[in-house]
Amino acid sequence: MPIRVASTRIDDPELAVRALFRDLDVPALGGLVLFCSSRYPLDDLAAAIGSRGDGLTIVGCTSSGEITPDGLDEGTITAIGFPASDFRLSATCFEDLDGFDAGQAQRVVRALVADANEATRGFGTTHHAAIFLVDGLSHREEMLTLTLQDALGEVPMIGGSSGDGLDFRETFVFYDGRFRRDAAVVAILSSRRPMKAFRAQHYGPGSVKMVITAADTDLRTVHEINAEPAAAEYARLVGARVEDLGPAVFATHPPMVRAGGEYYVRSIQTANPDGSLTFYCAIDEGIVLTLGEAGDIMGGLHDLFDRLDADVGGIDRVLGFDCVLNSVEVEQRQLRSAVSRLFASRGVVGFNTYGEQFHGLHVNQTFSGLAIGRPPC
Repeated sequence: MPIRVASTRIDDPELAVRALFRDLDVPALGGLVLFCSSRYPLDDLAAAIGSRGDGLTIVGCTSSGEITPDGLDEGTITAIGFPASDFRLSATCFEDLDGFDAGQAQRVVRALVADANEATRGFGTTHHAAIFLVDGLSHREEMLTLTLQDALGEVPMIGGSSGDGLDFRETFVFYDGRFRRDAAVVAILSSRRPMKAFRAQHYGPGSVKMVITAADTDLRTVHEINAEPAAAEYARLVGARVEDLGPAVFATHPPMVRAGGEYYVRSIQTANPDGSLTFYCAIDEGIVLTLGEAGDIMGGLHDLFDRLDADVGGIDRVLGFDCVLNSVEVEQRQLRSAVSRLFASRGVVGFNTYGEQFHGLHVNQTFSGLAIGRPPC
């Protein structure tokens, strides 16, 4: 049985869930992951999901755009369902992230992995991956990813930070019949099919460097770059006016940090009235950043999907987490239609994020996720 995918933009939550679950053939599923636009009334949507998904593990989050079976879209509810014949999905949730107990969380996650191994003994050769969804305004991703990946051991973790368009007001994860703030979900997807976690970015380091000289690490806010007001200095370095700073500029001029011999994007979220810059990722004083330069977006994606197809012996579906700034950039470069068609043709379903998680890393401006192979012959 192929992995089931569906999407709807019906306004009424009850009718939307009814249509979505009909297309997914819910009774045949071993688990379900959904992504929904924050335009929906979430309490009503949760009630509609709960009334039809009793006994099924369902996790999800709000999004900044959805990757539907037909490509890139906004304002939808989009879901991917895993058939019980080949998959099991089990999940846990951590709330009150300010009071997160790392030791207790690791014990819970290790038990979740052990239960997943036990539940899939009948599969023979079994592959596992952890799907991580977190409140995108929690500012706790770095600490959570390191802690949870350590507990997961060899099970790779991939995921995304929930969004609300580009409003930055309220973001939610869905677990046990309810949308929750200040929370994170870890779900173990187990399958007899091959699965491959991946992370890809089309930016590399350029020649322009800058140093963070004053920052509020708790708020991910930079006050000074090169001992100058942060927004003004960043604008000077990228050749823009301060009043023009926004997602379009941030998407095409991302700062990058070098760690472990690789460069990772540290995307800017907003330029603030006081002249500071707020980032999507953790930031600290003394860090040297390099402005990134874009490579071939379409060529890189084609190469990625070809590699993934070979890795899993033929892709059935790709669970994808694509940074919201990537969607801003492809729109600017007039590549949205081309990327949308490619995602649809390669079976990608997922959402636009406020940040992506890959193993123990919280990263920005990547396309990350999980490629899942076809059923065994």
